[in-house]
Amino acid sequence: MVWLLFSILAACSFGLRGILYHWTSQKPLSRNALLCGTFFSGAVITLICAVVTGQQWTMSALIGLQMGLFSFGANASMFKGFAVGKASLVAILTALPSVVVAIVAYLLWAEKLNGMQFLAFAVIITGILLVRYSNDLSWSNLQGAQWGFLAMLLFAGNDLSGKWSTMMEAQMFPTLVCMFAMGSLCFGLWWLKDLRGERLAAARAVGIVAANGAFVGATIGNGSEGAAVWGESETGSAGAIVRGEREKGSPGAIVRGESRKGSASADNETVRGGRGAKVQIASAAVSPVGEKAASSSLAGWSGKRTFLTGLGVGITNAVGMMLIITAFDHGKAGLVSAVTALNVLIVLLYTRFVVKEKFTKLETIGIVTAFAGILLMRLFGG
Repeated sequence: MVWLLFSILAACSFGLRGILYHWTSQKPLSRNALLCGTFFSGAVITLICAVVTGQQWTMSALIGLQMGLFSFGANASMFKGFAVGKASLVAILTALPSVVVAIVAYLLWAEKLNGMQFLAFAVIITGILLVRYSNDLSWSNLQGAQWGFLAMLLFAGNDLSGKWSTMMEAQMFPTLVCMFAMGSLCFGLWWLKDLRGERLAAARAVGIVAANGAFVGATIGNGSEGAAVWGESETGSAGAIVRGEREKGSPGAIVRGESRKGSASADNETVRGGRGAKVQIASAAVSPVGEKAASSSLAGWSGKRTFLTGLGVGITNAVGMMLIITAFDHGKAGLVSAVTALNVLIVLLYTRFVVKEKFTKLETIGIVTAFAGILLMRLFGG
């Protein structure tokens, strides 16, 4: 029953990761920056472990690259599903990878479950589904189903790839280095794409528009660099000049705008932006749409702070992956995947006793059912 012990420990580690994800979801930060930091931390930790233990780097360790792509795609699909569809539906679908894993493992590697193992497997999956179920779900309300289904398949692919790496006798730490490095690269590129979009939005938001609609402004810097902004109206009396001077501050810049021309200018108005930047501009010179864009697109934690937070979250992710790979090495893929999926119960207990959210009747039944499945697995899992 070594596999069961490591599976439960992996569920606890991933549960702690889920708690940290829940906490960060309440913060104004970039999800891609957070996940980039999470995977980068895992790459560094497992690389150090690989060097210390002297594990060999073989071609089979490249399976980790596949695992990284599956993990990236699964997380991206899940968040997309939450954004465009019903959260309850996406949550249910992302709770079912172990079913896919059990089926594929049987077809590829002839991993069969005996009668009691199958019963315990079914009880655990039932408990997880009851925890994830929401009363607002119906067959006529299936928005986001395609993204949830894709996330389910990709999460299953990640688990199956992990099992495959043990069957190919790939060394654990080199494999995980490849996985985390690939995930960090993918989320890092997506983060850079987001930053470029934010800079373009900020440039448009703080542009100074003359009375005839001509663009006459400039942009602010992003991060801690600071910037000076100035622009001059081409239309004379209806316009304004905004002169900016860089003031050193943490973590952003302060740009003070001053109206120099035109009767249409008004008192300065502060627009608070992201990364700690504060920009003061003439209120008559910027449209209301521009003001909203400046406050919404830039608001939140700095990229550096978010990335560093991701490094901390990555510790739980790295430990969890080490534990689940070890469990795959000793147990059947479907059973390990099902037990590890119980990490949702750890998050649920956190929301009950820390966030003080009350359990629904179905959630309570689901928790009891899932733990009953674990007991059956312990008694008859083999």
